[in-house]
Amino acid sequence: MTMWDNIMEFKDRSDYETDDEFFQLNVFGTVMNFQLHKKYYYPVAYFHPCDKESVIEAMHYYFLDFFGDTVEYQYIGNYKKFVPHLPKLSLCLCFWTGKSIGDIKPIEEYLASSPVLKNISMELDAPELFSPDSKFYQAESITLALYTRTLSAFLCRFQGRQAILHCNTWDILDIIEFMNRWKSGEGSRKLEYLNIGKIPNDIHRNEFLNALGVKHIDESTTPPTHTLPKVFKIGFGPNTDPIISHSYVVRESDNRVASVSIQKKSFCFGVWNKTEEEFLRMAK
Repeated sequence: MTMWDNIMEFKDRSDYETDDEFFQLNVFGTVMNFQLHKKYYYPVAYFHPCDKESVIEAMHYYFLDFFGDTVEYQYIGNYKKFVPHLPKLSLCLCFWTGKSIGDIKPIEEYLASSPVLKNISMELDAPELFSPDSKFYQAESITLALYTRTLSAFLCRFQGRQAILHCNTWDILDIIEFMNRWKSGEGSRKLEYLNIGKIPNDIHRNEFLNALGVKHIDESTTPPTHTLPKVFKIGFGPNTDPIISHSYVVRESDNRVASVSIQKKSFCFGVWNKTEEEFLRMAK
């Protein structure tokens, strides 16, 4: 069972005029101000902006010394602000700017000089996506809003494990092309979970699934529930939304199965670490 939780929050102390609310601790050689506030169930570390780098570094090494490699450490922040580059620390960066991004060149350059990210969150309104060899597609997890018809390019290039997409416009042919590549073993080998929101109103569920070439579990049985620990551990719960579907597809190269469903106006795709025979034995 995978557990996750916030263990600390960092806040800018420049808005506070008194030290009465704080207590001080020496953390890995750095004196820091803390507060236990009724609003939070974890301690809050306050710092002046000029001390942010040293504070985060000290806390990270303290946690490493205390917990070791038994837990995963994720830093969640905006790419335009300070981003720490520390050992055993995964970066989950937000590229929201208050509006959708039309010019991707500055972000392309930023990603090229950064390590591969754990998670990317972004809104894109660009006519084209990042270049095919961009580190953008290497992120383990992506939360992405697309306002132009670029879904097909994303699905073709994404090399990560989990993707949650909201698309203003897309075509059923985009999904058929993706599904054919996956079934043949030619693409998306690492993909575990895919959710594509805002299905066009003119798409009929059964016709859509049949066009994808799905197989079906007997309707009299209860299909297994697909859910996985989230790569980006934030939001509603630690796991991906469950997929309970009688429809599935099989990858030809290794006989692996993926559940396929339309749920709440979203196309859902979840890959099992099971062969078709093992998967069917799970149905009750």
